[in-house]
Amino acid sequence: PVPTISWRRADGKQIPRKARRHRSSGLLEIPNFQQEDAGLYECLAENVRGKNVARGQLTFYAQPSWTQRISDVHAAIEERVSWECRASGRPKPSYRWLKDGEPLLPQGRVQLEQGSLTIPNVSLSDAGMYQCVAENRHGVIFASAELSVIAIGPDFSKTLLKKLTLVKVGGEVIIECKPKASPRPTYSWKKGKDILRENER
Repeated sequence: PVPTISWRRADGKQIPRKARRHRSSGLLEIPNFQQEDAGLYECLAENVRGKNVARGQLTFYAQPSWTQRISDVHAAIEERVSWECRASGRPKPSYRWLKDGEPLLPQGRVQLEQGSLTIPNVSLSDAGMYQCVAENRHGVIFASAELSVIAIGPDFSKTLLKKLTLVKVGGEVIIECKPKASPRPTYSWKKGKDILRENER
C-alpha cells in the first residue's frame, strides 16, 4: 500500500514549528531557514509491509556581512593609528588588508592581526587608501578608509610658560615646554638673548 510519510530530526530536536509538511508529496518545507534549523533530517516511509528511512543533512551558510567598518583617519606624524573591522558569516570570515589596491603584509611598523591593523608611529609614507577585506567561500566584501598624515609646525597657543618667583635661594625650578607639533620638534632654550647650555646646574 501507499506508505505514510513522517519527518523527524536525527539529533532529537524538534522540527521547527514554522515548517510545513506536504504529506501527499513527501515534501518538508522550511521557510526563512536559520542556523538553528541546520542538522540531520530523516524522512520515514512506512506501510504494513515495512518501513524505510532516508536521511539528509541541512547546512547553514551565510555570506560575510559587516558588523564593524573602518572610517577615515587624520593623524599627525608619529601618532598611533588603529583600525578594526568585523564581519559575520558562516563559515567565519577571514581578513586581509590592502593599501592603495596592493596587498598589505605584516612587516616593519605595520601590525596585522585578523581584522585589526595598527601603525604605532605613522609617517608621511603611510598615507593612502586602505581596505579591509572579509571573505569566506560564499562571498567577499570590502570596507575602505583613507589615512591622511599631517605635519604641524610648533604651536604654543595651548602652552603656558608661567612667571615663576623663587621663594628660597637654591630651590629647584621646572619649566615645561610642550608645544603641539608633528613631527616631534627639537628644543633649545634661551635666557634673554643668550642660548642656555647644559651645565652642572
